[in-house]
Amino acid sequence: MTQLMEFGQEPDHLVLPSAREASESFRPLVLDPATSADAAVLAGLRESSGVREVHDHIEDQVEELLRCRAPHDPFGSRSRSQAIAEVVGGRPDTYGRWVWYPWSGRLVHVLPETEFRLVRTDRNRDKITREQQQILLRRRVGVIGLSVGSSAALACAMEGVGGAFRLADFDRLGLSNLNRLRAGVHELGVEKSVLCARRMYELDPYLDIEVFRGGITEDTIGDFFFSGFAGGDGLDLLVEECDTPWVKVAAREHARRRRVPVLMDTNDRGLLDIERFDLEPDRPLFHGRTGDVRADDVCSLDRDEAIRFLLTIVDQERLSPAMTDALTRVGRSLSSWPQLASGVMLGAALITDTARRILLGEPLPSGRHSIDLHTLVAAGTARQANPEADR
Repeated sequence: MTQLMEFGQEPDHLVLPSAREASESFRPLVLDPATSADAAVLAGLRESSGVREVHDHIEDQVEELLRCRAPHDPFGSRSRSQAIAEVVGGRPDTYGRWVWYPWSGRLVHVLPETEFRLVRTDRNRDKITREQQQILLRRRVGVIGLSVGSSAALACAMEGVGGAFRLADFDRLGLSNLNRLRAGVHELGVEKSVLCARRMYELDPYLDIEVFRGGITEDTIGDFFFSGFAGGDGLDLLVEECDTPWVKVAAREHARRRRVPVLMDTNDRGLLDIERFDLEPDRPLFHGRTGDVRADDVCSLDRDEAIRFLLTIVDQERLSPAMTDALTRVGRSLSSWPQLASGVMLGAALITDTARRILLGEPLPSGRHSIDLHTLVAAGTARQANPEADR
């Protein structure tokens, strides 16, 4: 059935968004061409200026589907074309779903949801079994802070860790963000939450994603954890990657109250925090490093006080020398603290792997871990190459 877009439509009639609405959109329109209402919308869309590219490789996808179902003999006694024709009922144009992405103008033909998911995650097996994949698709993941957090959200979506997501960030993409965010110069000025949702929907149009464009505030934090999900259930896991002390504390207070585990990667020396509030509802925040601090206690910190608070959370003694030095120069000789793409992507891998294990029920305890590549891949004494000696 037609999914509602944020700019609105009727079931059998599409009203194209304005240029501004399309530029701010993040949710695709998914159409079932086998239904008369969606077929009418699709026909109107094709004739409109809203479609700039059409991608129709449905037969290749069906072939992949057959190979995933029966790797030893995908076509049986039939030819490739016969086998594909049987799956699509002789009407490839009405099989599957058509997905329109208003921000790019792309119209894409994809498999139906169940078949799409089977093929897209087939290469996960059996590091993640199909049964585990189904469990993960029923899980709801929240991500606060979409600089570092956007890579974690995208990696989770790519791996199938979560089927529903809530994304929160108040900021927009700036040029200096392009050293670590997967975006292009044509997207400067776009909200980070919108950019992240778009990337995820381009991977999987069947996801359920809600964005909190204004970030997390006192007015929105309750909704972020609870409302908007099918069935009325709340988050199953929170990834917290923001820089604001009040949000860091308030998010954990809500997570502890609702028994939601929290993960945080600090993007320096691969520092990963696991707080299992689902197993330990009385656990102190930040492993007890900040004492009995409450969100109200840190809502009005100045810049220097905020930095000192953040250093207490991450343990200044464990930071790299470059990061320790940088934090003392932020706002003076540095515009902000340094973050590298390699560190962000390592953090995304750590978050995704840990989230998957927690959501599948592995006995992973609270704790702080460091995956320091400078230690694991240590520099040695350089040796001058000697071709004669190496023969």
